[in-house]
Amino acid sequence: MQSPFIHENWLLQTPMARELYHEFAAVQPIIDYHNHLSPEQVATNHQFRNVHEAWLQGDHYKWRAMRAYGVPEELITGKAADPREKFRAYAATVPATLRNPLYHWTHLELNRYFNITDNLSAANADAVYDQASAFLNHPDNGTWGLLKSQRVEYLCTTDDPVDDLQWHALAAKNGCPITLRPGWRPDKALLINTPSWSAYIKQLAEVADVNIRTYDDLLEALALRMDHFAAHGCNVSDHGIVNVPNVPYNRAEAAAALQHALLPENGHCTGGRAQTFLVTLLADLARMYAERNWIFQLHLGALRNNNERGLRELGPDTGFDSIGDYPQAEGLSRLLNSLDNTNELPKTILYNLNPSDNAVFATMTGNFASGGSRGKMQWGSAWWFLDQWTGMTDQINTLSDMGLLSTFIGMLTDSRSFLSFPRHEYFRRLLCDLIAEDVRLGRLPADKALLGGLVADISYGNVRRYLDL
Repeated sequence: MQSPFIHENWLLQTPMARELYHEFAAVQPIIDYHNHLSPEQVATNHQFRNVHEAWLQGDHYKWRAMRAYGVPEELITGKAADPREKFRAYAATVPATLRNPLYHWTHLELNRYFNITDNLSAANADAVYDQASAFLNHPDNGTWGLLKSQRVEYLCTTDDPVDDLQWHALAAKNGCPITLRPGWRPDKALLINTPSWSAYIKQLAEVADVNIRTYDDLLEALALRMDHFAAHGCNVSDHGIVNVPNVPYNRAEAAAALQHALLPENGHCTGGRAQTFLVTLLADLARMYAERNWIFQLHLGALRNNNERGLRELGPDTGFDSIGDYPQAEGLSRLLNSLDNTNELPKTILYNLNPSDNAVFATMTGNFASGGSRGKMQWGSAWWFLDQWTGMTDQINTLSDMGLLSTFIGMLTDSRSFLSFPRHEYFRRLLCDLIAEDVRLGRLPADKALLGGLVADISYGNVRRYLDL
């Protein structure tokens, strides 16, 4: 009889790898400090109706694979096809994902949540659908149960400054067993080149109760919203931009750009003015983060909405984004240096999406490390298209070569799915296997206590300290 694909020592090639994983990594809880989960579904302990809703709905990783395999869009995102039909279409696609990370993730998630050990295919699609859906329909297996089953203890969502954060408040009131915190994502205020910018600023003004007519008014409104977020336990910001333009901070130019964009006949601002506005506001926000001891996250390098027809028919975040090849080093260095010069650089996590920028980001964090603050500057975990075996391995190896792996704050999901948390296990298995392979090759000492401390810190301890939990 064939042994299950996912087993106790899966991906752990040596005895040392197995000892490090089972004794030091597997026992650690999960802190997921950046994701796109629905705070409403957390707060209300949402019960998924079936495995399609929990696992396929909104998952653009799976959608891209299905499109590549030739599955009709109606069976991917269409409204007419029922959930079982869509699940069958994905199940039929899975055998074609060999060597794609989806093959690993799919079977790891089926195993960890539903105790399904068979490899998914068209032949067993209905049986898997029924077993997984029955599990999700049990009263104990709402979002709280799913999160607890993976030992998740802390979640930080991604929230707009105009959000009232009612669900974060309700989660605490309802006795949610997972600590839920908001994450501050002010991209809509920063991206003045977006046609909808002025409409968004009106919304921000209303929520903050500030008449935004000047750049200083905008800063006041954002500061008031930061206070609101802080009252709900927020201490993490995040920014998803293509790059930091290599232009100087200029408050006067930023103010002029705002005045231009607020004119009814304009609504936004483009070109060099927009770049100056972005850099200036980003720097001013970072200074406010430093005052509050918030973390400054920058996710850089995504080329979004490449397919206009896909965007038009399905909207954003539906599987038509890719890796961009933007210049990253000089503008980022200029921003970080300007903040460091005045001792206003907060704790910072940098994420690159283009793997050709790995060494740039690894060395950039070392430029602004601060004596007395262990691991203040972080090169964040391999992100989006890179959070797979090769991408994570390359990131860990480059960080080890050019920085200190020992201070790394480890994995996050950056996910919209409540079934994505075994990716932490995947990362931890990879980490233990890499370290154990160095032991086998004589590159590291066979000191299990020393190596186990490293594994435990990267899995959990470092990020717990970094977030001041």
